[in-house]
Amino acid sequence: MGSTTDKISGKANEIAGKTKQAVGKATGDNATRAKGAVQEAKGKSQTAKGNAKDKLKDAVDRM
Repeated sequence: MGSTTDKISGKANEIAGKTKQAVGKATGDNATRAKGAVQEAKGKSQTAKGNAKDKLKDAVDRM
């Protein structure tokens, strides 16, 4: 995947995870809250991966 794809997927997972956590909190469903937290963490990881790819590409381009 490209860096932009990673960042878009990451943000989508972060938003979906936060939404699941809110639904879980509102309904008292701890399993949904936990799934949301995992999905949000996955999204943050994807976003970081995309940012790292950008930095690596910039560094290579400067050589």
